[in-house]
Amino acid sequence: MSNSRPRTLACPTHHRPQQVLMRSNLIFDPNLSAEELRGFARTVAEIEWLLLILVMLYHFVMAPDYDNSSALATAMFLFAAFVLGFHYVNLYRTETHWKLAVETWAMIVFITWVLFYTGKLDSPLLNLYLLVIITSALTLGQLATVLQMVLIAACYVWLGYEGRAYAMGFSSYATTLAAQIAPLLLVAYITTMLSADIRRALTQIKLLSETDELTGVYNKRAIDIMSERVSKQAARYARPFSVLMIDSDSLKTVNDSYGHEAGNRLLKLAVQCIQSQLREADILGRYGGDEFLVVLPETPCAGAAGVAARIRQSIESTPLSIREKTIQITASVGVAGYPEHGNDFETIMKKADQAMYASKNKGKNRVTVSGSD
Repeated sequence: MSNSRPRTLACPTHHRPQQVLMRSNLIFDPNLSAEELRGFARTVAEIEWLLLILVMLYHFVMAPDYDNSSALATAMFLFAAFVLGFHYVNLYRTETHWKLAVETWAMIVFITWVLFYTGKLDSPLLNLYLLVIITSALTLGQLATVLQMVLIAACYVWLGYEGRAYAMGFSSYATTLAAQIAPLLLVAYITTMLSADIRRALTQIKLLSETDELTGVYNKRAIDIMSERVSKQAARYARPFSVLMIDSDSLKTVNDSYGHEAGNRLLKLAVQCIQSQLREADILGRYGGDEFLVVLPETPCAGAAGVAARIRQSIESTPLSIREKTIQITASVGVAGYPEHGNDFETIMKKADQAMYASKNKGKNRVTVSGSD
């Protein structure tokens, strides 16, 4: 029986993509998941349509002169084509921070174009820049929002402050510009803070829904979802994975003799012993009262048996101290793997569970590989 197992295969090193990713993480919020990015993409599309509708209402209600009307109509047509292309023609099939950033830049260009033909800094549409700030603060993070503010400030200068600088002293010019930009900065600050607080709260809620309160490892719901994902990837790429079912041999005795608090300490100790033998890519969850399930991606059954043996030995060699007494604890382990023991996760898990009960029936404190009992 081999005590070694292959490590997860590493992808070939591509320095340029890694450098781009590092730069992106410096600029954008790295904590957003792919699902969150997809949700934000839908929100950004709605904000873009809202921006377009506001400009259309101004165009039809205020009825600007012919030259300005033509310029506004051209701007609205190009911006609508841009939104349609980005969101409905699938020019980008995956949502990324850079895609959202490009959309905010397009919004800035569109708003600046509209302001140029509707009174520049005296335009009633000047506050449309707030939509860009809110979008950036919600989706891109603090640093990206600061950079957007710098770009918008440059647009302010281009739209009219440069000409006013000749008629005003530099101090008055800078003060006036700062007063004009200050509301945007305030909105950016408040929105980024609220966004961060909401995201932290949602992360905490997600964590509580996916982890076992006592041991801190994944609960049954979370491990079922993650294991199914591992199973599908293994089938798609013809890669092995293995499942360990681990059951404490000592929990009932400890509970009966020393109480449930001692039993809880035993479970926490067992988790520490299991985790000490796992890689970062491995998945550990509490599947029942004293049952733990481990999923080992990229690990054939022979390698998993070696991991199971080390886990069993680690638990056996780590006694539980209760009321100045030292109690030896043990565990029974069952092992099954893909594709040797089944083509889907549920079948493999059942085989591992059966092998674990075979370990119990043989006298406990042992490892049994499915099909070898």
